[in-house]
Amino acid sequence: MRVLVTGASGLLGGEVARQLLYQGHAVATFQRRPSGVDGAEDFRGSIDDDAALRSAVDGAEGIIHLAAKVSITGRAAEFDAVNVEGTRRLLNLANAAGVRDVVYVSSPSVAHSGTAIVGLGAERADPRRARGDYARTKAEAELLALAADGPDFRVAAVRPHIVWGPGDTQLVERVLARASRRRLPLLDDGAALIDTTYVDNAASAIIAALHRMDHVHGRAVVVSNGEPRPIGELLAGICSAGGVAPPSWSVPGGLARAAGAVVERLWTWAGRKEEPPMTRFLAEQLSTAHWFDQRATRELLDWKPVVSIDEGLVRLAGYYSSRASADGETGGLP
Repeated sequence: MRVLVTGASGLLGGEVARQLLYQGHAVATFQRRPSGVDGAEDFRGSIDDDAALRSAVDGAEGIIHLAAKVSITGRAAEFDAVNVEGTRRLLNLANAAGVRDVVYVSSPSVAHSGTAIVGLGAERADPRRARGDYARTKAEAELLALAADGPDFRVAAVRPHIVWGPGDTQLVERVLARASRRRLPLLDDGAALIDTTYVDNAASAIIAALHRMDHVHGRAVVVSNGEPRPIGELLAGICSAGGVAPPSWSVPGGLARAAGAVVERLWTWAGRKEEPPMTRFLAEQLSTAHWFDQRATRELLDWKPVVSIDEGLVRLAGYYSSRASADGETGGLP
């Protein structure tokens, strides 16, 4: 089929587009800068531009919507404009254009209230309890998307949990940057059990949802590797792959959450663009367990992950080793 992927310049969106092309689909992409995906037809524009978005949607049989404002800080209005209104605009245009299937790529944070998640499934998205504007607006957008589902316009939501891999700037690069400056503490000794998703697995699960719309439309599913580990162990693995010393000092989780809430408000009030050293959401993610029961997801999608956490870390180490070799050959010049 012809599939439009929004947000294909990001790590996950790019991998989704590449896997679709490998499977033989015709792929178009829509984002503000070139996707970098060889073989895809690039449409460039903003999610708030009706004309540009309509051109990209035209002729699509399926859409995978990943474009979003992803940040732990920022003005609420910016999150609303991109994540909520942008999704509403895309759904309306897609329905009018006769698109059959839409996969909305959501986040487990839409149903996370800050407490531990231990073996749960895809609980209902709840904007009122969501932690921060990113989670709130993703929850609102997911509810919008699923409400649009029907026999002739099928919509499903997939929530990949903590996606990472080579080239990741959201998790891996932040971990390495903070650890290298000794600004990455372990909260409660890094004991919280969490699950994550290697990028190849997240992409294949999203595509599986598109192929399994008969089974998943109108529903949300959470996707992960299904390998919960102590967060301290995972951070140490990422740091080892990147050639950085792992975090070695610990802070009580309760103290970090309180401090993060204060810092987050100060950053927003001051309008600062750089990432703060700690936020409430980040502290919660680093100090509470969050892993999900994957049995229903795997059955509904007829899918299972093919890259383990350990294999992913080996690939990550190879990526940074190759980068180091390239920097050595060029003297560190771009």
